[in-house]
Amino acid sequence: MPHDVLDTPRGPARVDTDEPSGPSRALLVLGHGAGGGVDAPDLTALRDAAVAAGLVVARVTQPYRVAGRRAPAPAGHLDEAWSVVLTALRQRQPGVPLVVGGRSSGARVACRTARTVGAAGVVALAFPLHPPGRPDRSRAGELVTGVPTLVVNGDRDPFGVPEPGPGVRVVVRSGERHDLRGDPVGTAALTVDWLREHGWAGA
Repeated sequence: MPHDVLDTPRGPARVDTDEPSGPSRALLVLGHGAGGGVDAPDLTALRDAAVAAGLVVARVTQPYRVAGRRAPAPAGHLDEAWSVVLTALRQRQPGVPLVVGGRSSGARVACRTARTVGAAGVVALAFPLHPPGRPDRSRAGELVTGVPTLVVNGDRDPFGVPEPGPGVRVVVRSGERHDLRGDPVGTAALTVDWLREHGWAGA
């Protein structure tokens, strides 16, 4: 699993890349939660399943986390750093579809920038619909990406569960909370099934 560091206007970002044994069918780029990292159980399980299905998977650690900070950077800074990294990764994997995603804050970044980076689809794990206890502060508008979008949330997530909409499929996992730690392999399997429906993953 090679990793490298890419410079962005917001500081260096780290990229961990895993490649399939055969030709790549798509590039899947994943971001982490606000205070977590790219080794979260749902992200590593999705990496393993997606690589096995023929995707190149790149997990991006935002500059504030590379610098050792837990408090997230402002949304504009996150989006800027992410977009710069995506430009570099696309140059490394030309000619294959780009799917972006992540968990929680990383899912929000992927949704907000999907059109800008030229993504064909979005995978949003544990999308934080609103701050806990504040349903009036909905972020549902961020899910209007203009491309096929999969949302996977737990029914016990205190950040809420989005509603499906045009182009947005929502899968609710029973008994799961925001961390999606109960069955990460199952979450990864249903995500790869969705990728396969769109021709971005092999059997």
